[in-house]
Amino acid sequence: MDEKPQTVCLRYYGISPWEIEVVYNLFNGKFSIIQEETEQTELAFVSGLTIDIPLPFSEEFFQWFEFRAWEKVKSIIKEMKRRRGKGNAIIVEILFTGDPNIRFVTDLNENHDFNSAIEKIDFVVELLPYHLNNNNIPADISEAIYKYDIGSGRWKLNSIVTEPPERKKFSLTKE
Repeated sequence: MDEKPQTVCLRYYGISPWEIEVVYNLFNGKFSIIQEETEQTELAFVSGLTIDIPLPFSEEFFQWFEFRAWEKVKSIIKEMKRRRGKGNAIIVEILFTGDPNIRFVTDLNENHDFNSAIEKIDFVVELLPYHLNNNNIPADISEAIYKYDIGSGRWKLNSIVTEPPERKKFSLTKE
């Protein structure tokens, strides 16, 4: 992972210049950055942030990126939610590019649920092989999408998308 810098893409709306500058600086040490301020894509949310990380979701990523830096990323995301209060104030998506891509979607109303979800993203690394090797999951996955389950207090594999040409989306949860 030490070759030429890869590019993280930050897409956002309703995020203050200060907040996006902090996120930018957290990734800028390891990656080149593309920032893209977009139109509001989710009408139910005042703010949205998508972070595309061009590396696989793995233990190696967290070791390379460094624990302290990842903790700072989680802290600024939780601070964004705190500043916006209760309700559907912010939706955050973090996409790790790999085989398959792993996407975490956080759109929770309550601050403590949102914070718990953000804190537990890195816990999924240990469970990922078990989730993806399930006999009920097709072998040709291009993306696995996780959503946080408030009832169990953990990330659950919500849906999967298969490789082209079929490109089918399978929902794995009730929501």
